[in-house]
Amino acid sequence: MRHPRLVLFSVCCVALMSTVGVALPYPILSPLFIDGPVNGFTHWAGLSPKLLLGIAIALNPFGILLGSLVLGPMSDRYGRRRIMLATLTLAILGYALSAFALVTEDFPLFALARFATGLCEGNAAIARAIAADLHPQIDKTRSFSMVNASLYIGWLVGPLLGGFLMPLGGWVPFVVAAAMMLPALVLLAWLVPNTGAKADPGGRGWVAFARERHAFRLLEDPAVRRVFWLQLAFTFGLNGFYEFYPLWLVEFARLGPTGISWVTAGMCLLMTLMSALVWPRIGQRFRPLAAARSTAWVVAACFAVLATGWSTLGIVVIVLIGVPLSIYSTSMPVHWSQSFDQHGQGAVMGLLSTTFCLANVAVALVGAALILLDTRLVLALSAVACGTAAWRLGGLLRRGPPAVAAA
Repeated sequence: MRHPRLVLFSVCCVALMSTVGVALPYPILSPLFIDGPVNGFTHWAGLSPKLLLGIAIALNPFGILLGSLVLGPMSDRYGRRRIMLATLTLAILGYALSAFALVTEDFPLFALARFATGLCEGNAAIARAIAADLHPQIDKTRSFSMVNASLYIGWLVGPLLGGFLMPLGGWVPFVVAAAMMLPALVLLAWLVPNTGAKADPGGRGWVAFARERHAFRLLEDPAVRRVFWLQLAFTFGLNGFYEFYPLWLVEFARLGPTGISWVTAGMCLLMTLMSALVWPRIGQRFRPLAAARSTAWVVAACFAVLATGWSTLGIVVIVLIGVPLSIYSTSMPVHWSQSFDQHGQGAVMGLLSTTFCLANVAVALVGAALILLDTRLVLALSAVACGTAAWRLGGLLRRGPPAVAAA
């Protein structure tokens, strides 16, 4: 591939801008529905604003789940750049429609736009597939680390930007999100080749292909299934932490919004520095699966500390946990990419993203029940889930790599 570093730079820009767009609306939706004006948008069809808020929040990740399931495999068939360009263009349209729906107070259009935007935002799997395609010109540990660092920066910048723009009007952050996607679209069209395109001997249309070749088809491979279940366990624990550590900080550390923001910023900063500067330099010295197992044990221990409710140590743990999480989040995609290349990098990365989304949904259901008893129960369950994943990773290491074509 020509100019691999420029290609990686473009993919990182796309990942950054896309994540900013995903994260930017989160701090504005709750004030918009709960503290916003009483009108046809916040009280559509006479429904409770809290119910409408829940619908607006849920539709976007549901779209991401479905998008992750099919966009990666489609990039294996039609090419990475072609599918990425299409999804970015549609995401820009989705943000514009969201802004228009807010101005016109049209909740159904807003809900549809959030779902459609989520479908397109499932293209993070394609970004990782492009990063994998750069091997051996750029080592996979380095390329995945840089993509992850871009994602972490997006999750840090997005909410801050959304909160800053909210006073200008609820529609403004969506317009800004659309505008920020335009440079990424230009870079992608200019610098990234259409890798991954393959002929389909069946001559199927794209709808039939998406229906028949979704990422779950990879679970027919026993080796993929073994890694899928342990990855699902780890991401279940990880999402339990992500979704409920702010509540833990409120209940046990007595922190308000400002304190939670500072703790979150510290964790994201460590994740970014580890992914962008440290792990790309030293990560090649370690086997991906061994690094994932060690850090999974560390993460499980951190969650166990939080489950005790020890506030001072817990705050330190939440910040420092960014280090093992960044290593795990790079090591596992490298292992998946190297071990299951014969299935297509797009499909492999799509299944990896889908696993995270499934765990997110499961945690939302289970965690909502557990916090009624005690928030620490969610963190304890997260510790058990990540510990189980670490134990299963040890079994995979003893068994050795699956007998598949080398990446």
